[in-house]
Amino acid sequence: MLPAQKLRVLIVDDDLATGRLLASQMVRRGFDVSSATSGEEALRMLRVHDPALVLLDLSAAGVNPLDVLVRIKQARPEAAVLMLSSRNDPDVIFSASKLGADEYLAKPFEPKDLDMRINKMLDRQRLLGEVPQLRDQVRRNRDFAGLFGTSPRMEEVKNTIEQVADTTATVLIRGESGTGKEVVARMIYAQSSRPDKPFVKVNCAAIPHELLESELFGYEQGAFTGASRQKLGKFELANAGTLFLDEISEMHPALQAKLLHVLQDGEFSRLGGKRDISVDVRVLAATNKPLENAVQQGTFREDLFYRLNVITIHIPPLRERREEIPVFLDYFQRKYSEFYGKQPPPFSDYAHARMMEYNWPGNIRELENLVKRYVIVGNEAQIIRELSTHKPIVSSLSGVVAGPGGDGAAPGERPQGAIGAIPITAGRGERTDAETPSLLEIGRRAAMTAEREAIERVLTQTRWNRRQAARILKISYKALLNKLKIIEEQAAAHNENLSA
Repeated sequence: MLPAQKLRVLIVDDDLATGRLLASQMVRRGFDVSSATSGEEALRMLRVHDPALVLLDLSAAGVNPLDVLVRIKQARPEAAVLMLSSRNDPDVIFSASKLGADEYLAKPFEPKDLDMRINKMLDRQRLLGEVPQLRDQVRRNRDFAGLFGTSPRMEEVKNTIEQVADTTATVLIRGESGTGKEVVARMIYAQSSRPDKPFVKVNCAAIPHELLESELFGYEQGAFTGASRQKLGKFELANAGTLFLDEISEMHPALQAKLLHVLQDGEFSRLGGKRDISVDVRVLAATNKPLENAVQQGTFREDLFYRLNVITIHIPPLRERREEIPVFLDYFQRKYSEFYGKQPPPFSDYAHARMMEYNWPGNIRELENLVKRYVIVGNEAQIIRELSTHKPIVSSLSGVVAGPGGDGAAPGERPQGAIGAIPITAGRGERTDAETPSLLEIGRRAAMTAEREAIERVLTQTRWNRRQAARILKISYKALLNKLKIIEEQAAAHNENLSA
């Protein structure tokens, strides 16, 4: 089935014969084809042709195609990438999907196999392109519901958004990478007085600083070599709407003065232009770096910082709002199961416990990518091994008191609000055969200990909000109360035996 209009495809292959073969097949399908034989050439072609699809194979000359994949996804994250390789290695396939590859096809392959993979990629892009406004509205509603699910700190963020959304004030959104700064910006836009006007995003870190000026302000025909036509900048495209400047800290100091002028006067001139252009644009900016340090170091203008910092919204990292992790896990698994047409089983209780302990340095974005990989690969053990390579931030909250030099409370102390502990073995002396427990008994005791530790960990995270803990543990409130009662009774009996 030919596309309704010619889509652009970029073929990146250092084998000229294979590249020509792929190009002829794509031309027969009605694509507008461009080719590159190296990673550097591919990145240049991306900027010029802006392809919807990329076929990537750079294995012939010993180049690591995964490195090129990362750079392509950084430059054009919306482009769908099909990795081609002579290696049918599960680890390579997993790594490629982790780094953003949409499909993977091992050589040699039949033309029908290539057509099938491309059709799947086109279907996904078509799904993303249908009814954009409705899709964005649904996505915003879902993301917002998850983002502000159960965290008191995010409720504070939500209240601030509601207070400033219908104004025209500039807002600076601060937080670590992956915390949801763009979602907050879109929420401000959705609740503003101009939700039916354009929302334009510019990532200041993704565009070379020598090109960012023309990207923001546009240029006139003949302004520089290669400027064969007039180009409108993002400020003009966002006129009467909202402009979101992501990673504002990466903007070159030479361009900051021109941005300050627009913010103050609402006027600018295109490159090569002879007149000022007036615009009405609300600016939202985001950064994951402390701009105060950049001001002190002289890499960020102090007057621009104060102009942007009219209202500041701080987004806490995911590790400081762990109660949202189950909400995000459920949402992203449903989202990508529908998107990829796969139905892997829900994460096990053990996987949930590991994820509640994990530090999440990449925040929500890291969690989303992890769930996406799980849906694609369907291997929970591989996901858990990946988490295990990082040291968890949450220590075990067992009621068993750690000895001197341990990670628990001091000897004789009990953590505030902790559940009574029942050690599997009370003493360290040798056992007789009659005292040796059966395997069934050992398993029962281990299960009881693991359940108690999981309950205590979640209760500690929720500050002993038992209803909220029951939701996270996915059991009824009554069931949790019963388990707490049993644990306390067992602990009391154990202490009574010790005193006797």
